[in-house]
Amino acid sequence: MRALLQQTLLACACAAVVASTSAADLPRIVAKDGRHALIVDGAPYLMLGAQAHNSSNYPKALAQVWAAVADAQANTLEIPVAWEQVEPVEGKFDFSFVDTLVNEARERNVRLVLLWFGTWKNTGPGYLPEWVKFDNKRFPRMVDEKGKDSYCHTPFGEETLDADRRAFVELMKHIKRIDGDKQTVIMVQVENEVGTYGLVRDYGSAAQKAFNGPVPAAVLAKQKAPVAGKSSGTWQEVYGPYAEQYFHTWAVARYIEEIAKAGRAVYDLPMYVNNSLRDPVEPLAPWRSNFASGGPTYDVIGIYKAAAPHIDVAAPDIYLHESNKVQKTLEQFQSRDNALFVPEIGNSADFARVAYAVFGRGGIGFAPFGLDYFPFSNYPLGAKATDKTMVEPFAQVYGAFRPMMREWAKWAFEGRTYGVFEGDDRAAQKIAMKDWSATVSYRERQFADQAAKDPMEGTDKPNGGLAIAQVADNEFVVVGQRARIKFDTSGRNAGKPMLYARVEEGRYDGKGNWVMERVWNGDQTDYGLNFGAQPTVLKVKIGTYK
Repeated sequence: MRALLQQTLLACACAAVVASTSAADLPRIVAKDGRHALIVDGAPYLMLGAQAHNSSNYPKALAQVWAAVADAQANTLEIPVAWEQVEPVEGKFDFSFVDTLVNEARERNVRLVLLWFGTWKNTGPGYLPEWVKFDNKRFPRMVDEKGKDSYCHTPFGEETLDADRRAFVELMKHIKRIDGDKQTVIMVQVENEVGTYGLVRDYGSAAQKAFNGPVPAAVLAKQKAPVAGKSSGTWQEVYGPYAEQYFHTWAVARYIEEIAKAGRAVYDLPMYVNNSLRDPVEPLAPWRSNFASGGPTYDVIGIYKAAAPHIDVAAPDIYLHESNKVQKTLEQFQSRDNALFVPEIGNSADFARVAYAVFGRGGIGFAPFGLDYFPFSNYPLGAKATDKTMVEPFAQVYGAFRPMMREWAKWAFEGRTYGVFEGDDRAAQKIAMKDWSATVSYRERQFADQAAKDPMEGTDKPNGGLAIAQVADNEFVVVGQRARIKFDTSGRNAGKPMLYARVEEGRYDGKGNWVMERVWNGDQTDYGLNFGAQPTVLKVKIGTYK
């Protein structure tokens, strides 16, 4: 009996170790000193993503998706899984598309990010099952001050939440069952571009009661009021003219938290929310029907952190073509407690250069939207083309980073990376590094200083970008396209003359080994290091002398 008990205890201990190891090996987002990494297979992973069109989430449509993913040299596909698709009849689940998707992704060595289109997709009910969509009594909408229904389901609908949560849990159970050992699926988006257009919050009885109640302590700790108000009290007392937007944000975030928490309890993958942006450069002001109230816009990320702790990242969907707005958005969504992740950006060529800044700033991933060959164009948000010419600008960037994506992700997590993209003003940009600085300019020809009177061909529109990894005190890996970089001394090296010790053009082989193809010198270094239309990877060593 004693021996049997010992065997049982040993078996339980082994099972606990296995469970612990398995949990530790799952994909996850980790933070250190304000930097972040997406860990996949136990190491930092740089997501070179492609997001499929909304209606490409069916088995027979996947051929057009996989072809574009391959052409783009992407390593990750983001694709919807819709509630209407997996539970067309209440209580009866169909995950056949998920099975096909996972199997075909494995065959192509592509990782997956699943986008859960549940209660809200772009704030609306389009992807709800019919048995939810048309039963307004059981699954109510928000109402305005006069009691008129909105198009948008209320975050205070308990039966809606229960049904969405059950479906999401079943999805996560199924993913664990078919993929827990392989981990093809590395992340999940919960809902899609949530919030409400045209109505700042719900005025139903349950919502009104909560609005008149106290602001939760967790929210008070994370979200400061833009205007002076009480340190505690009702939403109106604390947040004044911002109260209704902030309240609705809390209500939506709390709803999402219930879904994410339940899903992660059965399979603990990292999860995020995405959002349609409010204007990033106009002065902050209370909501006035100019963005989706309740979404994780830059000004309310603190509320999401407080109300939805099982959501790892609040991420921007970028369709703003103005470079100053794109740059500002990257700054607003990157903080010590929020990783920079761009899970959705336009697929027109002007957005490809933004990847250099995202990767250089330590972002964990980047994914153009609609990067498949479904003949549907969302121009002017994205490209007019739906063929390979649409994919090519992103393929060029991804092709440079993919062989060294593990190394780059590691350097980024260590705080060694920097990146810029060409602004609409075409002006040169400065990069400050440890004991070195750099100036990045654009439209330069590869020989001599001729940009002002005779700019490089193919640069009529801004399309340059450059990213740097400082891999040692005096050594750098530089990836660039249509850009020139000149190094200079700073910090401990300030004032010292400098020379290139060695500049190698080459590539990483996908196994962490550098493969040198040629050494640059003479004409190739006399006017800075010049990158042409095709992205190039350089390994640069610099020295100083007295």
